[in-house]
Amino acid sequence: HPPPVATSREEQKRLLQHRPDQPQNPKVLRIAIIGAPNAGKSTLSNQLLGRKVFPVSKKVHTTRCKARGVITHEDTQLIILDTPGLTNPLKVKRHNLEKAMLTDPWDSMKHADLVLVLVDVSDHWTRNALSKEVLKCLSQFPHIPSVLVLNKVDILKKKYLLLDIVTDLTEGIVNGKKLEVKSAFKSDSSSSAKPPLQITQASPPGSRAPESPCQQETDQAQEGSGLDNSSGVRDAKSGSITEEAQGPRHYGHKDLKDMKGWPNFQEIFMLAARCGEEVDTLKQYLLMQAKPGPWEFHSDVLTSQSPQEVCDNIIREKVLEYLPLEVPYGVTQVTEMWEEGECGELLIVQNLLVPRKSHMRMLIGRGGKVISKIAQEAGQDLMNAFLCDVRLKLRVEVKS
Repeated sequence: HPPPVATSREEQKRLLQHRPDQPQNPKVLRIAIIGAPNAGKSTLSNQLLGRKVFPVSKKVHTTRCKARGVITHEDTQLIILDTPGLTNPLKVKRHNLEKAMLTDPWDSMKHADLVLVLVDVSDHWTRNALSKEVLKCLSQFPHIPSVLVLNKVDILKKKYLLLDIVTDLTEGIVNGKKLEVKSAFKSDSSSSAKPPLQITQASPPGSRAPESPCQQETDQAQEGSGLDNSSGVRDAKSGSITEEAQGPRHYGHKDLKDMKGWPNFQEIFMLAARCGEEVDTLKQYLLMQAKPGPWEFHSDVLTSQSPQEVCDNIIREKVLEYLPLEVPYGVTQVTEMWEEGECGELLIVQNLLVPRKSHMRMLIGRGGKVISKIAQEAGQDLMNAFLCDVRLKLRVEVKS
């Protein structure tokens, strides 16, 4: 079981400053998770950690700063760099966001040993092309191994669309080899059946790469899609044997303009982070990628955030969920009380400051229903994070 988050700032500070309890042969892997806003980065981070410490909401820009999650398994430590969605200066201004949201994902990439690029396949507007910000980020760090993670495959009714999505997002190349996409069904766009998909990776004749997690058949999330290797696969158009593609090269600004995907991905994973489907397959793969090196954190650390930051994030998540449009982005949180009760429970009082009276009425709701629901749901999430009883009281005021 993952450790709980410490309930006091002093305890968390002590754990973070504590020298890590190094095992005999420690291994470590720093993972940056990048993608467009609302692709599911925090949901995936929480599932990998096994405890909710990052805020999750349907609204964009729920994650406002970079924070670290720590998974300690036997002699291996995975450090997850949960980053804000890659955005641009215009959106930062529109949503009243911190300027750090423009630089944090780039800073995370500088420290990463591996990058996971998350794509929401349920969004038909964005799923067939990586955003320009993501491509720019990858092109700046072509030496860092990258993995494509297709998220929310459980929502995608027409599973055969995964073939086109994979081809577009990889530019037809995975792990330095060309892909040949075979379909074992008639292309009938009206069909909602779940036909078998097969993506074949071309290898040089006589060689066979070891099976990786993404090449084994996965049952639920991929609904019968398998990624497997074959030696010397024939090219679909010319009938000739496909040669091994060239290794990573540097892509300039002009190249990126014409690119939809990234041809340097090492692996592809298809999963549903919200319900945990295939997340363990990805976790096992990440543990296998760790390299010998000292741990950065004590094994009792789950996140680099302070307890108050975890609390603020979870409350803000609920405010984002229950308030319409841009309203929640103007809410300021002030913690009035944070102390331990007589029976070991955590007592928290937080003021939510809003710019207008109309916002205050929305946040309180008729008969106080909205604010009660926010306090109840946030309190439950905090209990799961801290593993103790939490009594949360929220007050709403207009900013003076």
